Amino acid sequence: MQDFPHHYSATARAEAEGDVAVESPRLPALVSAGPAEFGGPGDRWSPETLLVAAVADCFILTFRAIARGSKLAWTSLSCEVEGTLDRVERVTQFTGFQVRAALRVPPGTDEARAKRLLERAEQGCLITNSLKAKTQLSLTVETGG
Repeated sequence: MQDFPHHYSATARAEAEGDVAVESPRLPALVSAGPAEFGGPGDRWSPETLLVAAVADCFILTFRAIARGSKLAWTSLSCEVEGTLDRVERVTQFTGFQVRAALRVPPGTDEARAKRLLERAEQGCLITNSLKAKTQLSLTVETGG
C-alpha cells in the first residue's frame, strides 16, 4: 500500500443532449445518464447507481483485506446495497444505505468470527465512512462448498 494521501481523478464529458462519458486514467470509459427517476433512460449507469455500487464494491474489497489479514477462509461474498435518496430540508441527498451481505465459508468455519469480520468491513469501508448517510448492515454466513 502507498503512503497517504492518495489522489484519484475522473473526467466527465457531455454535450447538451445525450450520454455522459466518464473516464479515469488507465480505466475503460463508462457511459452514464440520468436515472429514470430523474427523467433519464434508466438503462445506463447514473451517478446514483455508481455511488451505490461503490458502497457494495468497497464493502467486498474491505472484507477481502480483513479476511486475508485474519486468515479467514471463505468461498464467496455477495453484497446487495440499496441507497435511499430523499429530500432533507429542501436538499436532495442520500439518507441511508441498506447493505445486505451473504458470505459463504467452508464447513467448520467459526461463523461468529466470520460475522465479526463482516462487521469490521462495514465499519472500515472508506466509501461509507466518507458519506454522511447512515449505513445499516444485514448479514448471513452460510457454511458449505
